[in-house]
Amino acid sequence: MLPFGRTRRGKKDQPKEVELAMGSTAVEVKLRPLGDRVLVKPLGREETTKSGIVLPDTAKEKPQRGTIVAVGAGRLDDDGDRIPVDVEVGNEVLFAKYAGTEFKLDDEEYLILAEKDILAVLG
Repeated sequence: MLPFGRTRRGKKDQPKEVELAMGSTAVEVKLRPLGDRVLVKPLGREETTKSGIVLPDTAKEKPQRGTIVAVGAGRLDDDGDRIPVDVEVGNEVLFAKYAGTEFKLDDEEYLILAEKDILAVLG
């Protein structure tokens, strides 16, 4: 078993600052999705309606937009050639409503999606 943040050769990966679509910077997450999967930081859920009504957590809709934090190497085709993923770190994307797997890492919520669950790149 390898220590977290180490590669097989023993070199330590250096975290990089990533410019997020929201205008802020964040340190890159030390998590590498496999294959054609991507790691997304969902944008916040709506707190109030357009008319000003405050929504409780149970009434909020799941976010469908987020910023890509990490990208896998891509899937392999039948001949063993790697097909790269069409999105890159920092892209703001629109994804299917109930797609992916939600999890928390360092008190931040993330979502791992397959490339096919990404509907569009915004901007």
